[in-house]
Amino acid sequence: MVSQGDTAPTFTATLGTSDHDPFDFEDHVVTGPIVLAFFPGAFTPPCTNEMVALQERIDECEAAGAPVFGVSADSPFSQGAFREEHGVEFDLVSDMAGDAIRAYDLEIDIEPLGLYGVANRAVFVIDEDGTVTYDWVADDPTNEPDYDDLVEAVRAA
Repeated sequence: MVSQGDTAPTFTATLGTSDHDPFDFEDHVVTGPIVLAFFPGAFTPPCTNEMVALQERIDECEAAGAPVFGVSADSPFSQGAFREEHGVEFDLVSDMAGDAIRAYDLEIDIEPLGLYGVANRAVFVIDEDGTVTYDWVADDPTNEPDYDDLVEAVRAA
């Protein structure tokens, strides 16, 4: 499992937009700290709560120079609709192949919902050197991080 002090795994994926623009982790981390917020699936209540809570704190993260990226196995189409419906302004990253999810050792199955190979809920703050400076991984994917702790970690990065 990726944790504080580790070098963050790099990955490429697709942005959850109608244009399906590519996302390359290395292009973003070199400009300063970033926040990667992995979540199991768009349109589920805990994931909606988390993404909305992050949106409510986006100004604090961006003031500290850290863009936020939500990462899930959802399709770019689903993520785009999710962003639009819930007013999420930060980018969502579609990891349908599961490369980032596996690289961060977050792959889980939520059998009652029919979800297999999705991301466990987790948040990482990564500095411009690619080092993880904060990690939080849910014991249960319905749990959410302490958002005040996350904002403090972003400020410290």
